[in-house]
Formats: sequence, C-alpha cells, structure tokens
Amino acid sequence: MVQAAAVNIPSLSAGNFATVYNLFSLAIACLLFTSLYLVVSQRQVAKQYRNAVIVSATVCAIAAYHYFRIFNNFEDSYPPGQTIDSAHQLSNIEFNEGYRYVDWFLTVPLLLLETVAVLALGRAASKKLLFKLIPASALMIALGYPGEITNEVVPRLVWGTLSTIPFLYLLYVLFVELSKSLERQPEEVKHTIKMLRIALVGLWGVYPIAYLFPILGGDFFGGEGGFVLKQAGYSIADILAKAAYGLAIYKVARVKSRLEDPDYDDHPDTVHGDDGPVHDRLVGANGTGRVNRTARTS
Repeated sequence: MVQAAAVNIPSLSAGNFATVYNLFSLAIACLLFTSLYLVVSQRQVAKQYRNAVIVSATVCAIAAYHYFRIFNNFEDSYPPGQTIDSAHQLSNIEFNEGYRYVDWFLTVPLLLLETVAVLALGRAASKKLLFKLIPASALMIALGYPGEITNEVVPRLVWGTLSTIPFLYLLYVLFVELSKSLERQPEEVKHTIKMLRIALVGLWGVYPIAYLFPILGGDFFGGEGGFVLKQAGYSIADILAKAAYGLAIYKVARVKSRLEDPDYDDHPDTVHGDDGPVHDRLVGANGTGRVNRTARTS
C-alpha cells in the first residue's frame, strides 16, 4: 500500500526544528495575551454581548494551554543534537497530534457559540442554530482524527473525506446565517460581519489543506517538508481563527454596545460596571496622581 509521510518523522534539521519551535512560541504568545486582553476588556461591552467576549477569551485560553503541551511535547520528541547545526533525532517520545484534536473538540463549538452570541439573534433562533452547528463540529473533528494519526494514504483520504462532509455543512450554515443576520445588524458593523463570513471560509479552509500536506509527496511536501508545512498551517490558522477572530468579535460587540447605549463610548477613562459606567479622573493639580471615582447614572 502507498505510504504517506510518517506521523513521526525520523529527524528534523536544525532549521526545520527552529521553524516549528518559533511557530509554536508565536501561537502561545498570540493566544495567551489575546485571552488576557479580552478578559480585561469584556466590561467595555454591554451585558448582552459580554458572553461572546468571554467565550472568545476562553477559546484563546484553551488553545494557549494546548500549545504549551504541544510545545513541550515537540521538545521532548526532537531533542537537540550534539552540535548547534546537527539534526534533531526522534526520541522514544512520539509527537502527539492528539493535543490539537482535543483542543479543536473544545474550541470549535465555543467559536460557533461566540459567533452566534454576538449576532444577538434571539434565544429561540440561537438555540436552533447551535443545535445544528455543535453536533456537526464534533462529528467533523472525530472523523478527522483517525486519518491524522495514520501513515497510509488511503485511510487518511477516506477519513479526511468523511470529515469534510460536516465541515462543508458547517460553513454553509454559518455563511447563510451570517448573510441573513446582515439585515438586522447596524450599518456600522455590517462590513465587519461580511469580513467574518469570508474569514470563516478562508481561515477554516486552511485546516483541510494542511491536513493534506503529508500525502502530497515530493521533496517539498513529503517527509520533513510536509511535517513543517502542516504544523505551520495548523498554527497560523489557529492564531487567525481564534485570536484574530476573537478580536473581530470584540469589535462587533463594542460597536453594537456603543450604538445601543451611548454610555459605551470610546472614552479611555471609562470603566463599565454592571450598573453603568464609572469614570476615573486623575486629579493632577498637586501632582499626587490620586484617582477620583464618580459614577454617572443614565
């Protein structure tokens, strides 16, 4: 039977190791600090959109945790050679792609939840939509995993094809629902939501492409090259589909909050509590830098 590139390749050159190492480090930084930013900023949006921002922060935090695990596992699987330029030989600890699938099994449903939450479709419509999306996302990931861990071309293609069916269904439902929601959205966020539609198709489309890299063969896609390209594709897609997408969700929530309640403006000194905005003003006449908190009621 035709063999695909091995799940655990025998060795990585110093350059390829550094490329994957730096990509994992970049993913951790982007996801971790985006999560922190969203947690700190969630009170800058109205209550009805706050859940979407918190879910976005949770998605990034879960992904950052799993990238820590992937990063440590990668170092253990390919320890350094005796010299700086020597190849990193595979140890007796295999590189575990399962971390990614556990991450996706948790974060993809949450990504769908944050998208639906920020659209504010109404409880009944949201529940109906999530009932379609969540099972499809779980099925997509479950079907993709057996193909990810196989060394053979045919099983990888079979499981990848099966996983693509719920994947296409997800994209279709989301694209249609996002298009329908445009009629009910303020003009100020319509452009951003249109971009979200494109981002869903474009960014999510990177995953199946990266999935196929190891079986394309050749000097560029086979062996080390296929491994590096797959890790690069997955990592960059995760950064954009989770961190960048979460920031876009926050932008939509922020704009809609300001339109529905003028108190949610862009004033840099405003901190929004559950009962309204609280303004912090520095009293600087005597140089003490004391903070005077005054609450403004609607």
